[in-house]
Amino acid sequence: MSFLRRSVTVLAAATALTAGLALPALAHVTIQPGSAEQGGFTKVAFRVPNERDNASTTKIEVSFPTDHPLAFVSVKPVPGWDVKVTEGKLPKPVTTEYGELDEAVTKVVWSGGKVEPGQFQEFEVSMGKLPEGVDSLMFPTKQTYSNGEVVDWSEAPKADGSEPEHPAPLLKLTPAAAANGTAGTTTAPATAPVAATPSVAPAAASGASSDGTARLLGGAGLVVGAIGVVVGFLGLRRRPSA
Repeated sequence: MSFLRRSVTVLAAATALTAGLALPALAHVTIQPGSAEQGGFTKVAFRVPNERDNASTTKIEVSFPTDHPLAFVSVKPVPGWDVKVTEGKLPKPVTTEYGELDEAVTKVVWSGGKVEPGQFQEFEVSMGKLPEGVDSLMFPTKQTYSNGEVVDWSEAPKADGSEPEHPAPLLKLTPAAAANGTAGTTTAPATAPVAATPSVAPAAASGASSDGTARLLGGAGLVVGAIGVVVGFLGLRRRPSA
């Protein structure tokens, strides 16, 4: 029985360790999906989970790249939230197929709503054309809470491949896939920003991070399986011979 208790204790510790390693990665502000084709248009969602149990998220401020500006940016209304799209002068004009671009969207701010503890919200944007010959675009984001705290998600990936403490939402760009001589399917551009109309509160996170939860459960399953093999092996060794 003491051997069994020790095995259960080891199993519980391993499961807790797996959960502890996986959960922080689920709480970051991310961009979904995380990749898109170069040279096309795409629709993405900035997924914002509330990391605090004593405050609500009340403002999201997303900065858009100025080194690789996007000529077309439009936003989807989020019930209960106001949205402000800011255009600004670029550090230097960029030549595009639409002509010389000397100003573009530099910031989008959502405010007036609430993401309560235990909830998340997604803020959707249609944008393009995405630059070619570029591996990724970063969208530094500031998350403001009702208690005045501001979390700055703006750190670039580390050189060794590890994740920083406050990573910026990162959109990876892949070369366009040719199919019958044409590029892959893209989302049609919207030419003007759309203002958000308040109506209902943000959705609860009943399905909050199903993809992350699946990965967490899968990792815990591997740990359980490995410990089961060890326990079985030791049990066979301790069995007295006939």
